[in-house]
Amino acid sequence: MRFLPQRRRFWELSEQEVLALAISSEEDDARIYRSYAGQLRTDYPDTAQIFDGMAREEDGHRKALIALHRKRFGEVIPLIRREHVAGYYTRRPVWLIENLGIERIREEAEAMEREAERFYVQAAKRTGDADTRKLLGDLAAAEAGHQTRAAELARAHLDAAALETENAQSKRQFLLTWVQPGLAGLMDGSVSTLAPIFATAFATQDTWTTFLVGLAASVGAGISMGFTEAASDDGALSGRGSPWKRGLASGVMTTLGGLGHALPYLITDFWTATALAIVVVFIELWAIVWIQNKFMDTPFFRATFQVVLGGALVFAAGVIIGGG
Repeated sequence: MRFLPQRRRFWELSEQEVLALAISSEEDDARIYRSYAGQLRTDYPDTAQIFDGMAREEDGHRKALIALHRKRFGEVIPLIRREHVAGYYTRRPVWLIENLGIERIREEAEAMEREAERFYVQAAKRTGDADTRKLLGDLAAAEAGHQTRAAELARAHLDAAALETENAQSKRQFLLTWVQPGLAGLMDGSVSTLAPIFATAFATQDTWTTFLVGLAASVGAGISMGFTEAASDDGALSGRGSPWKRGLASGVMTTLGGLGHALPYLITDFWTATALAIVVVFIELWAIVWIQNKFMDTPFFRATFQVVLGGALVFAAGVIIGGG
């Protein structure tokens, strides 16, 4: 039986291999920054310029490292990358970051430079070889220089007005892609399931049957809302963002909205379960009012009238139908 070789530890690398690792890391980081720039260029052109500049800085450091390698070790650079070294800092795949918004991308870029600098500083402290220590110290200084250069580029390309505009665009995109569909789902799940759940509860006074009806209604409504939201708009013209994100937000929140007042019926005592379910309904409706007021700028009293009154009417309809 053959075993795959384990990754080597950083301390086992030769000076040439450390230099080769630094070269490949600089190349990867430049590619990541260019990916961020391409992702942001349409909606956030000023920030895209910053990442273009940071990618050029990484290219410059890579060229300097290659020149140093050529001088010390010759033309042939060993093939060694981050994934070949145990304990070496890693980069998250671009697709895990680029869909999380501009602020998350900015934070990730800052973390990239801090991680690289911290790694080289700690590695330099732990080596006993003077030449290796100097090399690692130089790499740490280079990464610190990247952070300084990033700040300079930000000041050059991203003034207060541009930053405010991009932040407003980011907030708007977050609202359109996540908050608005999620709020619609929460409202639908919380309100539309009130009548069937409480009608079943008062008609049967069987908590398990009521829970099953509530579970079925919540999951069914979540699937329906999710697919409806995803299929209604691909986001290309409306700018509302990815349809699967909106569908996910709507579907999950619809399901949670219904499950909130269905779960209390896992309690076997009917009146205890019903009292708890009513409390949960009250909390759900006021949560919807708060979200509308905070994120959608809906006046508080208007939101209260629309949501609480509507929910109360649906609840009453369920109780009357079930009790009749």
